[in-house]
Amino acid sequence: MSVPLTLLGLLDREPSHGYDLKRDYDAFFGRTKPLAFSQVYATLARLARDGKVLAGETEPGGGPERRRYSITDIGRGDVEVWLAEPIEPEPHLQTELFAKVMIALMLGRSAAKYLDAQRTAHLSRMRELAELRRSGEMIDALLADYGVFHLEADLRWIDLTVARLDALSEAARS
Repeated sequence: MSVPLTLLGLLDREPSHGYDLKRDYDAFFGRTKPLAFSQVYATLARLARDGKVLAGETEPGGGPERRRYSITDIGRGDVEVWLAEPIEPEPHLQTELFAKVMIALMLGRSAAKYLDAQRTAHLSRMRELAELRRSGEMIDALLADYGVFHLEADLRWIDLTVARLDALSEAARS
């Protein structure tokens, strides 16, 4: 996920302080991995340097002094291009899951044992996500659905790979 483009998108709504941008980013996009304040301000500094945002004058507040940032036409153009371009639909073809299976087979170890453990971990995570879908807010439910669908695809791949282990084992050792 592009932090700079996401922050630009948030600024396209209205000028905001870095603190407010962090709060909104974390609420919508950083639920499992919130942004550090240092990352927000470093990103804003780069965006200002590149002419994509303007940093307003320092404003006094109840705490540290703040700057209100606003998006420029250049930044707004970047957001428009970003929103219009589809994400690359093809996933990475060599994931860690694939690498572990192939290395295990190359070393003459049991890939089936690893795949069974991975299946168990995936099913456990799917149960957690199902609970989040039932008890969470709409955004949590949507994110949980996304995670479940990816885990389901992994589980199908795991089942297919287990069915092919003998042939894969020969290919890995040749």
